[in-house]
Amino acid sequence: MFVTSKSFGAPALADAEPRVRPVESRPGPSSSGASAALEGVSLEYEGGTTILEDVSISVAPGEALCLVGPSGGGKSTILNLLAGLAKPTRGRVLFDGAPIQGPGPERAVVFQDAALFPWLTLEKNIAFPLEVAGASHAERVERVDELLRLVHLSRFRTAYPHELSGGMRQRGAIARALATRPRMILFDEPFAALDGQMRELLQGEVERIISATRTTMVFVTHALDEAVRLGDRVVLIGTRPGRVSAEVHVDLPRPRRGAIGEAAVEDVRAVRIAQRIAEEIRAEVDKVAREEADGAWGNTNRTDGGDPRRHLGRGI
Repeated sequence: MFVTSKSFGAPALADAEPRVRPVESRPGPSSSGASAALEGVSLEYEGGTTILEDVSISVAPGEALCLVGPSGGGKSTILNLLAGLAKPTRGRVLFDGAPIQGPGPERAVVFQDAALFPWLTLEKNIAFPLEVAGASHAERVERVDELLRLVHLSRFRTAYPHELSGGMRQRGAIARALATRPRMILFDEPFAALDGQMRELLQGEVERIISATRTTMVFVTHALDEAVRLGDRVVLIGTRPGRVSAEVHVDLPRPRRGAIGEAAVEDVRAVRIAQRIAEEIRAEVDKVAREEADGAWGNTNRTDGGDPRRHLGRGI
C-alpha cells in the first residue's frame, strides 16, 4: 500500500518514576519529518458502533510515537485516519496543519503483512511507487540502490518475495515505503508475526532508519518492550470506544538495544516504564472483560470466592 527523532537529553535517574500524564503537544526537533494531529476526533460506523470518541493526539516533526492498548480500541483506525484511508465522523485530522483529504506520497504505511507484489522482484517492488510517481529510470535505479543498501538487502535485489524470509520481506516493505521520501511513516504491528530474535533485529533496523531519515513515525504495537524501545512517546488508547487514557515520555538515550534487548532487566528505567504501561493496559483489559461478560464475571483476586458460577467445572 502506498499512501504513499527527537534530541535526547541526559537520562533520568535510575530511581525516577516514569511520567504519565494527559496527552499534550511537545515540541520536536527540526527535521524532514512532518507534524500531524487528531483534534477531537470521533469515528462511528453505520449502525451506531463507535470506534473512537473525542481523540486528540499531536505528533511533532521527527517524533517517534507508539500507540499501545487493548485490542479493538482503535489504534489501527488512528493509523488509517492519518493515512487518509478513513475519515472521521467528527473532528479534524491534520498533516502539517492542513486537513488530510486522502492518501498521499508524503505518508507511507507498513502493514503486518509485507504485501510485496509476488510477481515482481525485490528491486522492482521498491521501484514501483517511484514509477507511479513518474520518476525517470535513472532516478529509480539510484533510489532503489540507496534503499537496498539502507536495509542491507543489496544481494537479494533480484529475488522474488517467496525467496525471502519473513524478516527480509518486511525490510523490503520498509524500503518500498521509504521510496518516495515520505515525511511520515505509519507502522501497523509490522513485526507481530515474526519470532523474537527477528523482531529485535528489525526493531534495531527501524530505530536506525528512522534516526537516519529523520522521518516522523507512528507505530502501533502490542509489545510494550517494542514501544519503549522505539518510541519517544508512548500513548495508551483505552477500550471501546477508543480514547486516549495516558501517555509516557520515554527519556532513554539511543540506541536502546542494551536497554530493551536481552539486558532489559538491568535497566531499571526501561522496566519501570514498561511496567507502568502494563498496569494501565491491565486495567483497560479488565474493564473490557467486565463489559463483555455476564454477571458471573468477577475479580479473580477476591477472597470471598465470588459468584459460585465461576467455579463450575473446577477439577474436571
